[in-house]
Amino acid sequence: MNEVIFAPEMKSKSARESMFPVMEKFTTLQGEGKFAGTLSYFVRLGGCDVGCHWCDVKESWPIDAHPSESVQSLTDDALSSNANIVVVTGGEPTMHNLEPLTEVLGENNIQRHIETSGAHPLTGTWDWITFSPKKFKSPVNGFGMLASELKVIIYNRSDFQFAEEHAKTVSGNCELYLQPEWDNREKAMPLIVDYIKLNPRWKISIQAHKYINIP
Repeated sequence: MNEVIFAPEMKSKSARESMFPVMEKFTTLQGEGKFAGTLSYFVRLGGCDVGCHWCDVKESWPIDAHPSESVQSLTDDALSSNANIVVVTGGEPTMHNLEPLTEVLGENNIQRHIETSGAHPLTGTWDWITFSPKKFKSPVNGFGMLASELKVIIYNRSDFQFAEEHAKTVSGNCELYLQPEWDNREKAMPLIVDYIKLNPRWKISIQAHKYINIP
């Protein structure tokens, strides 16, 4: 478990009453990385300042374009979903102080996972941290050492060097994944396979949820 509270905030209200902009929330099977195939409850928060040109959820970028929901509401929905894992994603979830959310989820024995580019300091207590750095905005210094898994999106050959640069920043226990960019997957997939044959410490992450047509 990783407990990181780099940017604590004084809260005048209880954690359960804290509000977050939520673009969408849904129960599905995790499609990527270490927990692929595992039933999970996803909470996609609004707000992103990273700006990936191939992002498939650009509607999440405006922070004020989404309704706010309380931590209690999100927790109740997660508990009714039959999933024991909540995945907090975005957008870029580290734009928010996530301590109240992880506090209440933890009180309910729910595993707390986050998917982030590491563009901002991490807040809260996490059971699994997926670190997916992007070229468009560098992660904060030292973020790689927090990662449970490093997931690098591969669009062209130059992305392998980017992946290796970030692999140097993570701990020896961190899982290493290369994932083809979806719209360029027919070209990127064979490049990744060939690369892993020469560099077997890496694994491939495939967006299985898109192949089986689920969220």
